[in-house]
Amino acid sequence: MKKSNSSRNYNIAVIGGDGTGPEVIRESIKVMDASAKKNAFKLNYTMLDYGGERYLKSKKTISDSELNALRKYDAILLGAIGHPKVAPGILERGILLKTRFGLDQYINLRPVKLYPGVDTPLKDKGPKDIDFVVVRENTEGLYVGEGKFINKGKKNEIALQVSRNSRKGVERCIRYAFEFTRKRNKRKKLTLCAKTNVLTYAHDLWWRVFQEVAKEYKDVTTDYAHVDATCMWMVKNPEWFDVIVTDNMFGDIITDLGAMIQGGMGIAAGGNINPEGVSMFEPIGGSAPKYTGLNVINPLAAIAAGGMLLEEVGESAAAQKIEKSVMQVCTKLKSMGAGKMGYSTTQVGDLVVKGL
Repeated sequence: MKKSNSSRNYNIAVIGGDGTGPEVIRESIKVMDASAKKNAFKLNYTMLDYGGERYLKSKKTISDSELNALRKYDAILLGAIGHPKVAPGILERGILLKTRFGLDQYINLRPVKLYPGVDTPLKDKGPKDIDFVVVRENTEGLYVGEGKFINKGKKNEIALQVSRNSRKGVERCIRYAFEFTRKRNKRKKLTLCAKTNVLTYAHDLWWRVFQEVAKEYKDVTTDYAHVDATCMWMVKNPEWFDVIVTDNMFGDIITDLGAMIQGGMGIAAGGNINPEGVSMFEPIGGSAPKYTGLNVINPLAAIAAGGMLLEEVGESAAAQKIEKSVMQVCTKLKSMGAGKMGYSTTQVGDLVVKGL
């Protein structure tokens, strides 16, 4: 987390994005503004139109100059990227991955926490059992886009995809995870999730660095689990986990599993973190275009993402109050699903504000 801004005046870039993204971001801003007023700090927003509609009109995703301009902000709030009229991968690579890699947001931080009143598909599990955090490496691994085809289109075709892991990238992710585990101060247990028995190069590096850094954190208990075992234990015994650190691909997979056991995409929020630079916060769910404009989408994940943003810029007290209010509102909703909450999108935002 960054040190608190002495002026307590924060400049936030807002990318509403596609589909229902602008709707949930509207509620997130509503809650953040109410929190700022109550906690005596100021938020200044710059609305940016990066997303599918702009791409359809101009064929632009995000330019190098636009990416560079994002560096002047204290944080970025993102709604959702994904448009049914744009081919899969164009917006994801051109906006999401370009921003994460370009701003060196090398940590993807994903709390997996079941709130009271939220249903989980796990039998006999409740809020006391599902409360852990995944620290995912966010700028290396299989997502660097390295690889090639050999004999493409022929019967003897071969596709190569490279998982690039540098010692620097692995160590800074692992060190962040140790620091986060210590600061979280719950079970103070950090689990490395990898596949050392098969990925004998990349994950040998992860294992060795994990062991080396662990020597500096005697107060943190360490553990290891293969990724397949991690998935099994997340379902069977989620209470075993405190903080999990893992690579880019495995982190992508287990955090979606985490979203399901915490009640679904409607409640799951995450952050793309550069501890020394500009971080970006977002609800985990997609743009849900079929619900666009209906005022029925669940905004709690976007509101929780706003809380994470405030935590990152140093407004911890405000962030904690937002989370407490979100937890209270969860007990009032009939369901987390779109159109099933018993309240409109706008009304849910109002309930969170009232709870502050």
